[in-house]
Amino acid sequence: MDMNAYLSMFIDESNDHLQALNDNLMKLENDPEDISIVQDIFRSAHTLKGMSATMGYEDLASLTHEMENVLDLVRNNKLKMDSFIFDTLFKGLDALETMVQDIVEGGTGKADVSAIVADLVKIVKGDYTTDTAASTTATASSASAKTNNSGAILDQFQSSVLKQSIESGHQVFYVKITLTESCVLKAARSYMVFDVLESSGEIVKSEPSVEELEQEKFDRSFTVFTISQISSDEIVSKINKISEIESVEVSVLDEDSLASLSYSDTPTSKNAASESTEVTSSKASTPVVQIDDKKNVKQVSQAAVANRTIRVDIDRLDSLMNLFSEMLIDRVRLEQLASEIKRNDLSETIEHMARVSSDLQNIVLKLRMVPVDTVFNRFPRMIRDLAKSLDKKIDLVITGAETELDRTVIDEIGDPLVHLLRNSVDHGIETISERIAAGKSETGTVHLRAFHSGNHVFIEVEEDGKGINKDKILEKAISKGIVKPEEVSKLTDDEIHMLIFAAGFSTADVISDISGRGVGLDVVRTKITSLGGNVAVTSVQGKGTKFSVQLPLTLSIISAMLIKLGDEKYAVPLSSIVETAIIPKTSVLSVHGNSMIKFRNAVIPLISLSNLFDSTSFNEQLEDEHEIIVIHKGEKWAAIIIDEFIGQSEIVLKSLGKYMKNVKGISGATILGDGQVALIIDPNALIK
Repeated sequence: MDMNAYLSMFIDESNDHLQALNDNLMKLENDPEDISIVQDIFRSAHTLKGMSATMGYEDLASLTHEMENVLDLVRNNKLKMDSFIFDTLFKGLDALETMVQDIVEGGTGKADVSAIVADLVKIVKGDYTTDTAASTTATASSASAKTNNSGAILDQFQSSVLKQSIESGHQVFYVKITLTESCVLKAARSYMVFDVLESSGEIVKSEPSVEELEQEKFDRSFTVFTISQISSDEIVSKINKISEIESVEVSVLDEDSLASLSYSDTPTSKNAASESTEVTSSKASTPVVQIDDKKNVKQVSQAAVANRTIRVDIDRLDSLMNLFSEMLIDRVRLEQLASEIKRNDLSETIEHMARVSSDLQNIVLKLRMVPVDTVFNRFPRMIRDLAKSLDKKIDLVITGAETELDRTVIDEIGDPLVHLLRNSVDHGIETISERIAAGKSETGTVHLRAFHSGNHVFIEVEEDGKGINKDKILEKAISKGIVKPEEVSKLTDDEIHMLIFAAGFSTADVISDISGRGVGLDVVRTKITSLGGNVAVTSVQGKGTKFSVQLPLTLSIISAMLIKLGDEKYAVPLSSIVETAIIPKTSVLSVHGNSMIKFRNAVIPLISLSNLFDSTSFNEQLEDEHEIIVIHKGEKWAAIIIDEFIGQSEIVLKSLGKYMKNVKGISGATILGDGQVALIIDPNALIK
């Protein structure tokens, strides 16, 4: 079998499982007693091990196997989590990520993980020392021998069901089925076994779980606890009729053997069985079963949801978007022609086409939009490691992770945010002693926020640290020749703060692996600018610093208000419009030379588009009343004077290209139905 055909799928799914391991280990560190989290971690590790072994990446599989041994002890209450175990598992996770990245880059996925494996083996044996190790050494040592016997341990609910069945006179069996080595459809064969058992009784527990059996995440054997109305011989006989079955072992359970299963692994012929039969055959099967175990039922439903998604190459989505953009332009043109021809049947057809294309438009847009959570979810682990290495206490508070961004922007924004967060943790947040001396809590807080504003997404990184030292910034800037001494007096506070984005600028006194080489924030600004966005910083000394990143929804379809300014047409995104109005010229106020108007019990600025864009075909001074559009950016409002309203329309947002970058007040352009080009106004830039 050509494994290269499955490489892309392996990489995608491995990254998903690694992220799940990261997230759940972080949760477990905050709540070490929650065994349900351990179960989730174990499942991800087990799946990753199986995938790696199938693809031939033995180093990946062996490291995951050792991590799995530790997790198995924890989930069975034979080992208590402590700092050494957490650190070792995180190191193992980092090694797994490195190996997967090596595979992505065309490597073999091999790495020297002997040190991590040795630590994991010590944990299993109980042969390590931490503050909490003493209480777990004895149980870990005794349990390490048992981990090799992959058994099905019954929880309280399952053992209670089986016990009541025995007391009621029903027969309870433990059945172990082994498939032949040549079995191709393992899932199908296991399903047929379940079908046989359910036809004459009820299944209480399976090991591996139903989800793992469905996905063929097991070797050749699996076990089942069942309540049956037929004898063990009949069970063996019926299962034996299924193809690709190598052997069937059936053990009859009584109350004594059932009690022991709550504390030990699988029953053996000595301590758990009053009857045992082994049969060898050559037959085949697959599992999709209903089990009374609530946890397994939940797993089935989750698997069903997972199978409803597919991965699509981003280039195909780009092609789809471009084709739909062309169709949208033609649709608008057809609507104009229909209004001129005035034929009912043509108008009705175009109206139906418009409705269908609107639905299609929503689907196309949603296909390209991805929650920023796909970027944010890597940061809690990073902040944890940074805080530990710097001996600081830091809380990362994430809000707005569900905010969606175009996939092309999502792929590029990760690295700039890493730089901003590392800068906040290293330069911004003080040490524990400094915070206590300043009258602050010893735990610093870093806020990571995302929110929509108009046709832009804003991402903010804010911390409650010491703020930016302006004097130190100016001293460094002058010494590096970034500003001249005579220019210092003309700089505002915000302009001084923005100096930290200059190339090669750093105020770190000590060069470390976290910061101090002057290769951070200038890279951030360059990357964000290349995406058509910008970054700003505000700071209050002693209170903290906030970085604000503004990003466009690059290639997108938006609802807009089309307007005229003399002979020129413009589009204003509807999401930025508060309302439209007509006001008399006499209501315009002059405040310190700036035009203002009263609006909703407030006084807001009045912006002249004709002056801003040097329009020669429209002069509002000749008008007795003004048509205005009230726009907003967050809590800030402003009004712009226009010539005439054309109406609402769906428009395709196109970039102006690299030859017309950073045009003030313009975020892009669109092609209208009549073939004309209309510029798209950027309300955020106007208010700023």
